[in-house]
Amino acid sequence: MYIVAIGWLYVVVLMALAETSAIAGLATFIFYGLIPVSLILWLGGTKARRSLADQRARQRDRSDSQTDQ
Repeated sequence: MYIVAIGWLYVVVLMALAETSAIAGLATFIFYGLIPVSLILWLGGTKARRSLADQRARQRDRSDSQTDQ
């Protein structure tokens, strides 16, 4: 998934460089590049973050039960 994001950001940087002014280039980079890519990466990583949190919770539960025995 990261290779697609890197490729898209490369395309957006080239689009931003082709704009007529610096403000238009910055707006292009932010609205076509940073916002969509960060949203896609955040949504794509939600499952991984949730499973990591579940694993940590299970490890804490196991460690608590082992010390009581």
